[in-house]
Amino acid sequence: MRDLLMETFYEWSKRPYQKWFKKQQPWKHSTTDLLKLPMNSLGFHLACFLLKYDFDLQPKLEDHDVFHVLTNTGISVTDEISMQYYLLGNGKRSTYMFLVIFLGTFMYPDKYKHFRIAYRKGKTALPFYHLDFSKMLSLPLKRIRTTYLIF
Repeated sequence: MRDLLMETFYEWSKRPYQKWFKKQQPWKHSTTDLLKLPMNSLGFHLACFLLKYDFDLQPKLEDHDVFHVLTNTGISVTDEISMQYYLLGNGKRSTYMFLVIFLGTFMYPDKYKHFRIAYRKGKTALPFYHLDFSKMLSLPLKRIRTTYLIF
């Protein structure tokens, strides 16, 4: 039931968030384009992530999927909340992120230890949440993770 409530919140809030809060231009890349990049690249790994979960790049929300790839985070509801904690630790701040963290902590108090570990990992990594990933798609994923201490 908790998962259903959180997923409903996401579906309800995604479109207004895209429209009114995300100001950057959507990427011009498709999953097919990303698959043409070198196999060790961020873009290729992003395409694999999208195909694995049968996702498409969502306009103006592409960075979110990149965060999944960089942090090696799954897509369950608690994984999504953990990733927001990771990004909070990394220095990212947004109203939407705080809403997810607040609701997630309230709905999953039994997972708080897991969320706290994610937060600490984010603190350990160098800030990467603000990067323009559309310009980094051909870079080796391992190099990005090593450069920014993303573990």
